[in-house]
Amino acid sequence: MREATSDALDRRLKPTRRDTAAPLWSQVKASLTALIREDRLVEHSRLPSESELCARFGVSRTVVREAMAQLVNERLVYRLQGKGAFVAGRREEQDFVGTTVGFSGELADKHKEVTRRVLRQEVGEPTTRIAMLMRLDAPTRLVFIDRVQSVEGVPRMIVRWAMLESLVPGLQDIPMQNRSLYETIGRQYGVRLVKADRWIEAVGADPTDAELLAVPVGTPMLSIESVAQNPSGQIIEYYTARYLTDRSRLHFAVSSPGL
Repeated sequence: MREATSDALDRRLKPTRRDTAAPLWSQVKASLTALIREDRLVEHSRLPSESELCARFGVSRTVVREAMAQLVNERLVYRLQGKGAFVAGRREEQDFVGTTVGFSGELADKHKEVTRRVLRQEVGEPTTRIAMLMRLDAPTRLVFIDRVQSVEGVPRMIVRWAMLESLVPGLQDIPMQNRSLYETIGRQYGVRLVKADRWIEAVGADPTDAELLAVPVGTPMLSIESVAQNPSGQIIEYYTARYLTDRSRLHFAVSSPGL
């Protein structure tokens, strides 16, 4: 396996700054992301060890590990036990529909810059449809997070997401502009999704979505509606997504029962 060049390391991996509002782990992650994307590291190139990263950035192992965990979650990096961290391979298609992995993680795997704009982040009551699909019989409060997600600065997807507040208390107060949603609920709350039911249909952009995605009203999109279960079989998540497919295509795999 190849290693990152020393010139690229010297250019990108510089000591973090304490005089900015950006957390140290976020600075480390940004530098490593730039190293991978902008210097176009060869797939499966070996990244510096934790010790070297700590020395180059002037931070603790805790900071480096948080940054690396984010990169692994976003599939820019993978780890091999006893060998270190490596640049992940690229995929040509988006597997978002057929997995419980987040949209940003799938696109980051293709070395694309994914950004998010929060439209709504609050606790509230479910609509009648959400209550029906989540099988909520008693009054229940949910955390709602609606975001526009962009790739390389171009709006591509609107995700309107909800989860049982009892499982993610305080999530409504965590800044989510620059965070992976699934990384946050997994690491901070221990939430794990193991099964999802999804309904997909072709729709035209309504005036609200067209404005958010900067496209004409009626632009073809895929509409995805989903509910997901935790390991105990309880439905804990609901979302809808409106996805522009003119710039990419979606992929998912299915298998027959018993295979």
